[in-house]
Amino acid sequence: MFRSLLPLLIAALPGFGMSLSASAEEQLALFSADGYRQTQYRSPTPATAEGARTLDTAALQALLAENPDVVLVDVYRSQWLAGRFIESEPHANLPGSVWLANTGDGTLQPEWANHFSESLARITQGNSDRPLVFYCRSDCWLGWNATRRAHALGYTKLYWYRDGVDGWEQAGLPLHPATPEPLRSTE
Repeated sequence: MFRSLLPLLIAALPGFGMSLSASAEEQLALFSADGYRQTQYRSPTPATAEGARTLDTAALQALLAENPDVVLVDVYRSQWLAGRFIESEPHANLPGSVWLANTGDGTLQPEWANHFSESLARITQGNSDRPLVFYCRSDCWLGWNATRRAHALGYTKLYWYRDGVDGWEQAGLPLHPATPEPLRSTE
Protein backbone atom coordinates (compact mmCIF):
# COMPACT_ATOMS: atom_id res chain seq x y z
CA MET A 1 0.00 0.00 0.00
CA PHE A 2 2.81 2.40 0.91
CA ARG A 3 4.40 1.87 -2.51
CA SER A 4 1.18 2.88 -4.30
CA LEU A 5 0.87 6.04 -2.20
CA LEU A 6 4.48 7.11 -2.61
CA PRO A 7 4.06 9.04 -5.91
CA LEU A 8 1.10 10.96 -4.45
CA LEU A 9 3.02 11.82 -1.29
CA ILE A 10 6.05 13.02 -3.22
CA ALA A 11 3.93 15.03 -5.65
CA ALA A 12 2.26 16.77 -2.70
CA LEU A 13 5.58 17.98 -1.30
CA PRO A 14 6.58 21.34 -2.79
CA GLY A 15 10.15 21.67 -3.97
CA PHE A 16 10.79 17.95 -4.32
CA GLY A 17 11.37 16.73 -7.81
CA MET A 18 12.22 13.52 -9.59
CA SER A 19 15.45 12.94 -7.65
CA LEU A 20 13.54 12.34 -4.41
CA SER A 21 11.04 10.15 -6.19
CA ALA A 22 13.78 8.07 -7.81
CA SER A 23 15.67 7.83 -4.52
CA ALA A 24 12.58 6.82 -2.59
CA GLU A 25 11.66 4.23 -5.21
CA GLU A 26 15.24 2.92 -5.13
CA GLN A 27 15.06 2.53 -1.34
CA LEU A 28 11.74 0.69 -1.63
CA ALA A 29 13.20 -1.62 -4.27
CA LEU A 30 15.93 -2.74 -1.87
CA PHE A 31 13.37 -4.57 0.30
CA SER A 32 10.30 -6.63 -0.44
CA ALA A 33 6.95 -5.90 1.20
CA ASP A 34 7.83 -8.69 3.67
CA GLY A 35 11.08 -6.94 4.62
CA TYR A 36 13.60 -9.15 2.80
CA ARG A 37 16.56 -7.53 1.07
CA GLN A 38 15.96 -7.81 -2.70
CA THR A 39 19.11 -6.52 -4.36
CA GLN A 40 22.65 -5.30 -3.71
CA TYR A 41 23.25 -8.30 -1.48
CA ARG A 42 26.97 -7.54 -1.05
CA SER A 43 26.74 -4.33 0.94
CA PRO A 44 26.92 -3.36 4.62
CA THR A 45 24.45 -5.28 6.77
CA PRO A 46 22.69 -4.36 10.02
CA ALA A 47 24.03 -5.53 13.37
CA THR A 48 21.10 -7.86 14.02
CA ALA A 49 18.56 -10.08 12.29
CA GLU A 50 15.00 -10.47 13.57
CA GLY A 51 14.53 -13.49 15.82
CA ALA A 52 18.23 -14.34 15.99
CA ARG A 53 21.37 -13.70 17.97
CA THR A 54 24.24 -12.26 15.93
CA LEU A 55 27.54 -14.08 16.40
CA ASP A 56 31.13 -13.08 15.81
CA THR A 57 33.79 -15.73 15.20
CA ALA A 58 34.68 -16.24 18.87
CA ALA A 59 31.01 -16.57 19.86
CA LEU A 60 30.40 -19.07 17.05
CA GLN A 61 33.38 -21.16 18.14
CA ALA A 62 32.08 -21.14 21.73
CA LEU A 63 28.58 -22.14 20.59
CA LEU A 64 29.96 -25.02 18.50
CA ALA A 65 32.12 -26.21 21.42
CA GLU A 66 29.26 -26.22 23.92
CA ASN A 67 26.47 -27.53 21.68
CA PRO A 68 27.11 -30.39 19.24
CA ASP A 69 23.52 -30.15 17.90
CA VAL A 70 24.16 -26.81 16.15
CA VAL A 71 23.57 -26.91 12.41
CA LEU A 72 25.60 -24.54 10.22
CA VAL A 73 23.70 -23.38 7.12
CA ASP A 74 25.58 -21.68 4.29
CA VAL A 75 23.29 -19.81 1.87
CA TYR A 76 25.90 -18.51 -0.58
CA ARG A 77 24.58 -18.42 -4.15
CA SER A 78 25.49 -20.92 -6.87
CA GLN A 79 24.66 -20.76 -10.55
CA TRP A 80 21.57 -22.84 -11.39
CA LEU A 81 21.02 -23.83 -15.01
CA ALA A 82 18.86 -26.48 -16.69
CA GLY A 83 17.85 -28.02 -13.37
CA ARG A 84 21.30 -28.33 -11.84
CA PHE A 85 24.02 -26.38 -10.11
CA ILE A 86 26.88 -25.26 -12.34
CA GLU A 87 30.22 -24.95 -10.59
CA SER A 88 31.45 -21.67 -12.02
CA GLU A 89 33.90 -21.22 -9.16
CA PRO A 90 34.90 -23.48 -6.26
CA HIS A 91 33.26 -22.69 -2.96
CA ALA A 92 34.44 -23.60 0.52
CA ASN A 93 32.52 -23.21 3.75
CA LEU A 94 32.77 -23.89 7.47
CA PRO A 95 33.37 -27.57 8.33
CA GLY A 96 30.16 -29.53 8.79
CA SER A 97 27.95 -26.99 7.05
CA VAL A 98 24.90 -27.69 4.93
CA TRP A 99 24.99 -25.54 1.79
CA LEU A 100 21.48 -24.43 0.86
CA ALA A 101 22.53 -22.38 -2.15
CA ASN A 102 20.17 -19.71 -3.49
CA THR A 103 17.85 -19.76 -0.48
CA GLY A 104 18.91 -16.37 0.88
CA ASP A 105 17.50 -14.31 -1.97
CA GLY A 106 14.88 -11.72 -1.08
CA THR A 107 12.18 -13.36 -3.14
CA LEU A 108 12.23 -17.11 -3.59
CA GLN A 109 10.52 -18.90 -6.42
CA PRO A 110 8.27 -21.69 -5.07
CA GLU A 111 10.82 -24.45 -5.74
CA TRP A 112 13.50 -22.58 -3.77
CA ALA A 113 11.10 -21.74 -0.91
CA ASN A 114 10.13 -25.43 -0.75
CA HIS A 115 13.79 -26.46 -0.90
CA PHE A 116 14.55 -24.15 2.03
CA SER A 117 11.66 -25.26 4.25
CA GLU A 118 11.99 -28.97 3.42
CA SER A 119 15.76 -28.91 3.92
CA LEU A 120 15.42 -27.20 7.30
CA ALA A 121 12.81 -29.76 8.37
CA ARG A 122 15.14 -32.57 7.29
CA ILE A 123 18.36 -31.24 8.87
CA THR A 124 16.60 -30.40 12.14
CA GLN A 125 14.67 -33.68 12.08
CA GLY A 126 11.50 -31.64 12.51
CA ASN A 127 12.75 -30.00 15.71
CA SER A 128 12.05 -26.26 15.44
CA ASP A 129 14.16 -25.72 18.59
CA ARG A 130 17.34 -27.15 17.06
CA PRO A 131 19.98 -24.40 16.90
CA LEU A 132 20.61 -23.10 13.37
CA VAL A 133 23.43 -20.76 12.35
CA PHE A 134 22.96 -19.01 9.00
CA TYR A 135 25.78 -17.35 7.12
CA CYS A 136 27.13 -16.32 3.74
CA ARG A 137 30.06 -13.92 3.33
CA SER A 138 30.82 -10.73 5.21
CA ASP A 139 28.64 -7.79 4.19
CA CYS A 140 26.15 -10.18 2.65
CA TRP A 141 22.39 -9.93 3.07
CA LEU A 142 21.73 -13.54 1.98
CA GLY A 143 22.40 -14.91 5.48
CA TRP A 144 20.29 -12.15 7.01
CA ASN A 145 17.38 -12.98 4.68
CA ALA A 146 17.65 -16.71 5.39
CA THR A 147 17.72 -16.11 9.15
CA ARG A 148 14.56 -14.00 8.95
CA ARG A 149 12.93 -16.61 6.71
CA ALA A 150 13.70 -19.41 9.21
CA HIS A 151 12.23 -17.25 11.97
CA ALA A 152 9.06 -16.80 9.89
CA LEU A 153 8.90 -20.59 9.51
CA GLY A 154 8.82 -20.96 13.31
CA TYR A 155 12.43 -21.89 14.13
CA THR A 156 13.28 -20.58 17.56
CA LYS A 157 17.03 -21.00 18.20
CA LEU A 158 18.50 -18.93 15.42
CA TYR A 159 21.91 -17.40 15.02
CA TRP A 160 23.35 -15.22 12.29
CA TYR A 161 27.09 -15.43 11.71
CA ARG A 162 27.38 -11.99 10.17
CA ASP A 163 31.07 -12.28 9.17
CA GLY A 164 30.49 -15.56 7.34
CA VAL A 165 33.12 -17.42 5.38
CA ASP A 166 35.31 -14.32 5.20
CA GLY A 167 35.44 -13.86 8.98
CA TRP A 168 36.16 -17.55 9.55
CA GLU A 169 38.98 -17.51 7.00
CA GLN A 170 40.45 -14.25 8.37
CA ALA A 171 40.63 -15.89 11.81
CA GLY A 172 42.84 -18.59 10.27
CA LEU A 173 40.22 -21.31 10.70
CA PRO A 174 39.80 -24.13 8.19
CA LEU A 175 37.34 -24.16 5.33
CA HIS A 176 36.20 -27.26 3.48
CA PRO A 177 35.20 -27.72 -0.18
CA ALA A 178 31.43 -27.45 -0.47
CA THR A 179 28.72 -28.92 -2.66
CA PRO A 180 25.20 -27.47 -2.63
CA GLU A 181 22.35 -29.63 -1.37
CA PRO A 182 20.39 -30.71 -4.45
CA LEU A 183 16.78 -29.75 -4.92
CA ARG A 184 14.83 -32.88 -4.06
CA SER A 185 12.41 -32.42 -6.95
CA THR A 186 15.24 -32.49 -9.50
CA GLU A 187 17.14 -35.57 -8.28
